[in-house]
Amino acid sequence: MTIAVHPDAHPTLVLNADYRPLSYYPLSLWSWQDAIKAVFLDRVNIVSEYAHEVRSPSFRMQLPSVVCLKTYIRPARYPAFTRFNVFLRDRFECQYCTSPDDLTFDHLIPRSKGGLTTWENVVTACSPCNLRKGNKSCRVAEMFPHQNPFRPTVQDLHNNGRLFPPNYLHESWLDFLYWDTELEP
Repeated sequence: MTIAVHPDAHPTLVLNADYRPLSYYPLSLWSWQDAIKAVFLDRVNIVSEYAHEVRSPSFRMQLPSVVCLKTYIRPARYPAFTRFNVFLRDRFECQYCTSPDDLTFDHLIPRSKGGLTTWENVVTACSPCNLRKGNKSCRVAEMFPHQNPFRPTVQDLHNNGRLFPPNYLHESWLDFLYWDTELEP
C-alpha cells in the first residue's frame, strides 16, 4: 500500500539493544523520517513494520513501526530533576490530598526557611493544598505527605510511567512495552 505520509504519522517505537524501550514515559518514539535515516545509517534493526510504505522512483520501503538499536545505550541511573519528573515520581497526584488537578510542587521545608529545591524536599501538591500549607513546615501546618520525597532512579520513573500509557499504542508495540511485568498465574 502506498500513501502520502504526514510527518507526524506512523511513529516508530525505539528499543535499546536489549529490546526494552529507551524510556516508557515519555515513550521512546521517533518520527518515521528519523527511523528511516537510522536504518540507512545502519544504526538500527527493523523489528516490525507498518503496512504503509514510502517510495521514490527507484526505491520503496515499508515504514518501521519498531526498531532496535544495534548498540546498547546504558541508561542514566538517575533522572534529571524536573517538574515533570517530580510529578511522575509522585504519580501525578497531590501528596497531601491525592487530587490529580491543578498540580504544582511544594517544598516541605519552605524556601523562606532555608529549604532547597531538591528531590528530598519537594513533593507534588495541588494548588489548594499548597496555598493552605503556605510557607509553614509540615509539622506547623499539620500536613504530611503520603509518601516521603526521595531521589528516584530511572527505573522508578519507568515503573510509574507504565501506569500512564500513551494515548496511541500501535499493536506492534505491545509485545515490547510490558514484557518485563509480572504475569498472573
